[in-house]
Amino acid sequence: MAKKSTAKPDRPTPVFEYAPAPESREIGRLKPSYQIFVDGAFRDGSGEAVKTINPADEQPLAEVSEAGPADVDDAVRAARRAHTEVWGPMAGRDRAKYLFRIARAIQERARELAVLESLDNGKPIKESRDVDVPTAAAHFFYYAGWADKLGYAGFGPNPRSIGVAGQVIPWNFPLLMAAWKIAPALAAGNTVVLKPAETTPLTALTLAEIIAEADVPAGVVNIVAGGPAIGQALVEHNGIDKIAFTGSTEVGKLIQRSAAGTGKRLSLELGGKAANIVFEDAPLDQAVEGIVNGIFFNQGHVCCAGSRLLVQESIADEVVAALERRLTTLRLGDPLDKNTDIGAINSAAQLARIHEMADTGTAEGAERWSPPCELPARGFWFPPTVFTGVSQASRIAREEIFGPVLSVLTFRTPGEAVEKANNTPYGLSAGIWTEKGSRILWMANQLRAGVVWANTFNRFDPASPFGGYKESGFGREGGRHGLEAYLG
Repeated sequence: MAKKSTAKPDRPTPVFEYAPAPESREIGRLKPSYQIFVDGAFRDGSGEAVKTINPADEQPLAEVSEAGPADVDDAVRAARRAHTEVWGPMAGRDRAKYLFRIARAIQERARELAVLESLDNGKPIKESRDVDVPTAAAHFFYYAGWADKLGYAGFGPNPRSIGVAGQVIPWNFPLLMAAWKIAPALAAGNTVVLKPAETTPLTALTLAEIIAEADVPAGVVNIVAGGPAIGQALVEHNGIDKIAFTGSTEVGKLIQRSAAGTGKRLSLELGGKAANIVFEDAPLDQAVEGIVNGIFFNQGHVCCAGSRLLVQESIADEVVAALERRLTTLRLGDPLDKNTDIGAINSAAQLARIHEMADTGTAEGAERWSPPCELPARGFWFPPTVFTGVSQASRIAREEIFGPVLSVLTFRTPGEAVEKANNTPYGLSAGIWTEKGSRILWMANQLRAGVVWANTFNRFDPASPFGGYKESGFGREGGRHGLEAYLG
């Protein structure tokens, strides 16, 4: 008599449905119109009034009054006066009090700022809520602690502020980039004129409200909305002592040419094409999560995104299969839904760039894969995409895409991994996944990248410096090193 089988019949994997969990847009306290902030007061700019739109549905959010060249001039003059008469001579412990006030106010208005950021930028609310806003507050707290200790920062016993800083920030982390720029500048005794990106001005202008409510002296911080022409006017203004720019490599090169020979201090944080390197002894489940976080966080709108996956040849098929399984669980949709993993692309122009680069990858012979994904009918959307069979000569392996697109390459030896990782004009970041500590240290010394993560990716802390080499720019932001750019 045959023995009865005790094996359990195959059962389908249960599918878990997620009920909508939207955050109310009313929490954002969205105003019908926003003004520029100059010399401690809000006013209409002399430029055009433009609409900022929600990239998730292409609907207008608010009208924004943009600055003109005369407004930039007024802002620089106000900043110069405030530096000379008030902020520069002020004791560090007193400047710290204002920075602490700003940090606490950001915490108090955290939900409002997170909703505004997701509406204006398109990123998932859980990212703006759990990453952007808390980290912005942490930068103000951190540099408040440095304001009365500048003599112990390692830049001489009596370091001096530079003067007026012109700061231009991008659209991918609007509030966080404003904090990265403003907090160290103020702690070091400088005054600021900041221009947010034209597609994402709302949280920077709301930060201006917080600064005004914190009773920061007039002229210490000025925020002027506008397009590239206003950024150029700010960069070229003779009253600017220091330029800090985060954005594309192409614009960074133009700024460097403009600043050459003027005596202006300059720091640039530009593009990247980071290698995320996975060795065969890596904890694969953990590595897959790191790969996903490295390239699909914020829809790939991250300058240090791990857009090149270098995986050891012996485990390449296994890693790609695990990655594809994981991507089928990501949820794309409404940025204000707390379940959303992939939000909207920030603008129509950026979406067109991503499409063009992805089509190039297919034309060059790489194999393209995306999980089954229903894109919303309105708005700017692109599914998470993986390319395999990519060569080092492919455009998608060489050029920054700034979207949710991953290129997979393989290697056999650590030396080959280093060679391929460094085979790029960029040098902003890299990731290493291995159980061997000695290999991590060896790789970190060989990689030409400003930031190297080990068995993690996209981890930030205000006490840790961030910046790159080669076409990724120069200078550091964050940590004690971030003060150097603002001290003479």
